[in-house]
Amino acid sequence: MSNRTYLTTPIYYASGAPHIGHAYTTILADALARFSRQRGDDVLFLTGTDEHGQKIQEEAERRGMQPIELCDAMADRFRAAWEQLEIGFDRFIRTTEAEHRGVVEAFVQRLYDRGHIYEGSYAGWYCVHEERYWTQKDLGEGQTCPDCGRPVQEIEEKNWFFRMGAFQEALVAHIEAHPDWIRPEVRRNEVLGFLQQPLGDLSISRPRSRLHWGIPLPFDPDHVTYVWVDALINYLTASGAIDPALGAEAPGFDDPSASWWPADLHIIGKDILTTHAVYWPTLLMGAGLPLPRRILAHGWWVVGETKMSKSLGNVIDPLELRETFGTDAVRWYLLREMPTGSDASYTPERFLVRYDELAKVWGNLAQRAISMIVRYREGTVPDGDAGGLDPEIALTLDAVEAALAADRLHEALAAAMDLARTANGYVETREPWAQAKDPTRAGDLDDTLATLARLLGVLSALFEPVCPERSAELARRLGLPAVPTIEAARMDAPTGRTVEKGDPLFPRVEL
Repeated sequence: MSNRTYLTTPIYYASGAPHIGHAYTTILADALARFSRQRGDDVLFLTGTDEHGQKIQEEAERRGMQPIELCDAMADRFRAAWEQLEIGFDRFIRTTEAEHRGVVEAFVQRLYDRGHIYEGSYAGWYCVHEERYWTQKDLGEGQTCPDCGRPVQEIEEKNWFFRMGAFQEALVAHIEAHPDWIRPEVRRNEVLGFLQQPLGDLSISRPRSRLHWGIPLPFDPDHVTYVWVDALINYLTASGAIDPALGAEAPGFDDPSASWWPADLHIIGKDILTTHAVYWPTLLMGAGLPLPRRILAHGWWVVGETKMSKSLGNVIDPLELRETFGTDAVRWYLLREMPTGSDASYTPERFLVRYDELAKVWGNLAQRAISMIVRYREGTVPDGDAGGLDPEIALTLDAVEAALAADRLHEALAAAMDLARTANGYVETREPWAQAKDPTRAGDLDDTLATLARLLGVLSALFEPVCPERSAELARRLGLPAVPTIEAARMDAPTGRTVEKGDPLFPRVEL
């Protein structure tokens, strides 16, 4: 029986276009999903769009359109971007779907029925862009949002509140009992630091008199569900645990085991860590549901010392890079350059360094190895000993598995590229061109070419989660019906297979 893996990205706010930050998160999730599928896991990979809230309502009004029209257009734009970037999601969720609305209503009704929601009033400062309240202490001497720097509004209104503080001790105990629940460790420590202060209750509603674009509370139709609560519940909706037709009495609340819940991995940016590591788990505790198994909070892409931000005008469009360098080059750069969990700085120079790595190490190895099989053995992999690089392959696969287990994908990719470098060194040491000139060394040449053919199959498998297009092309040139799994490639016997030359996998780019 295969393992089941449920992993998620955040759902992206539908008021803006996809940028390199969205692309990084989604490509990271896609690569991890592909590695899981290679191991034979059943995978549910979820992404989608967050479509309610005041930002959507105001942006639609500014454009002279209905909110759902804006959401439809932006959802299509995200879908198209992910297709161009070879994102193999299994489910694209939209929070305007009827199923999601039903699950949100069931979830908040469940909290209400269990006594975890009460009516109260709020007076303070509100940021429309971040859709959150701030206290005067949060603001300090200024009147701008601590997160985005935009002006805040003073608001006093009736809200419904979730008794989040009642679950503070249970959440701290969970984090301390599960050291790897939040990765990297620095983010875990941030959350524990945040939880050293008393945890206030969470406003989970907004009055419809101010905001109509949201999911009404089932117990108070004059209020809509706070967009962050609405958005977080998408992970539960997609799992299939809650039948919206059965509402708060759905059996999945008490036994979700027949569904995909709990999620195995939430992949998020560090800026939404509190919502995922504090709001979400306490809400789940209130509903009586198990918590997600792990949270991976990655860093930001920065330009110089500044985070990429649409409002600052310094975002990079991944689709523009794709037009010049190809999809796989964009995916490789993003995942290879950013140490998983840390910040990384985008520069055109570093992009070219990573592109050259693909072209001059992996691409060059494939080109020269296949060319020599064509030249010296008429395109057929000879009956030689293909185990010339077995120790190096074994060490690489161990390193890849260890890196993936530690959520350090960049190290797994470095190990794969180092294997390609080792193979290029193997070519230089073996000197197949010299072997080909000496009839007494025909067996040595067969061993060299067979080893290289097998090694290229292993590399096509190792690179496939990040470079699916070029890996598939390399597998085709090697005479394989498809990119093999890593284990199948390791055990492969390439003798007798016909190979085919082609253009460089990563051609030189004229800028």
